[in-house]
Amino acid sequence: MGEVHDGWSPEQGYAAWSDAQLVDAVGASDRGALHELFARHEPWLATRLSRRCADRALVDTAVQDTFLAVWRKPQGWRGEGDVAAWLWGIAVRSLLHQLRPRANVLERLRNLRSSPATSAEEEVLARVEHSDVGVAFARLSPDLQAVVQATVLDGLTTREAAALLGIPSGTVKSRMSRARTELREALL
Repeated sequence: MGEVHDGWSPEQGYAAWSDAQLVDAVGASDRGALHELFARHEPWLATRLSRRCADRALVDTAVQDTFLAVWRKPQGWRGEGDVAAWLWGIAVRSLLHQLRPRANVLERLRNLRSSPATSAEEEVLARVEHSDVGVAFARLSPDLQAVVQATVLDGLTTREAAALLGIPSGTVKSRMSRARTELREALL
């Protein structure tokens, strides 16, 4: 961790540091590095989470919990992949944790579907809507589309997708299997 601080000067600040260097510095209890990570990533995390949950208080709590988790366990990032992807994983799991005690997650998801804001994944899907993949995806039932979005696009585990969708883990697995089969057949 000592190399993180090499070349640092007060004039330069943390802005020149990579995300990986900042996480290493957080591991050395550097609050300034955590602040810089927060400044870089909080805006897009809050935006993406708000597309999953209309309750701004839950989104804010999930974002705060994300950076608290980074502070408490920066070694959770193993130096592989993008720090932003690691942060997104923490954030979406934190949001799920916020949603769990709430009644009827499916009703909240239905309300989100009627909101005008679209997720980044939905925007990508809209771009490929008329491609073979987009047409095949559109032909899936809403139940299968929800499972594909949760597991493939959001990167949730089967258990997390089950909690988000309010269905058993086995149902997530069977729906994902059915979706794969239907997509494969449509793309042949």
